[in-house]
Amino acid sequence: MKTLGAIFAGGAGRRFGSDKALALLDGRPLLDHVAGALRGQCDAVVVIGRDWVGLDSVPDRPAPGLGPLGALAGALGYAADNGYDQVLTSGCDLPELPSDLLVRLLPGPAVVAGQPLLGLWAADLAAHAVAWLEATTDRSMRAWIAGTGARVVPFGDAIANINRVDDLEALVAVRGRLLSSE
Repeated sequence: MKTLGAIFAGGAGRRFGSDKALALLDGRPLLDHVAGALRGQCDAVVVIGRDWVGLDSVPDRPAPGLGPLGALAGALGYAADNGYDQVLTSGCDLPELPSDLLVRLLPGPAVVAGQPLLGLWAADLAAHAVAWLEATTDRSMRAWIAGTGARVVPFGDAIANINRVDDLEALVAVRGRLLSSE
């Protein structure tokens, strides 16, 4: 199966206080950490909701401003239009994705517990996502996910999620302690 990796990066970063995708971890932007992890598991990687050097940019569907579900619809549509069978998605704020994420989520549709942006979706769900967005004012990823019958895979708590500057500082501190104990 041909797999597209897609990174959600169009959020405003209100809780973080600035653009999370650009925040540095080990001297590299968070988005680059996610792209590297997905490249090892996917045939190609794109970014949704912004431009990023070295990655194709995918617009939301059916229109901008529809939140994460519009971004997912854009990624699914791009995948379907370009011959991909499935899409492995992640937020730009998950810099420590497991190298076996794709394998752990197979078969899709599947989503990581507590991480609605971290999932595996059949590309042919694009029309379903667009129809949902056009038929309802509920743009919640969780509601749409429930409607797909996706499996919930329980390992989300083990994945560092950088929502606030404090989260990034805590991850840096943990990494520092691990290095000093080696």
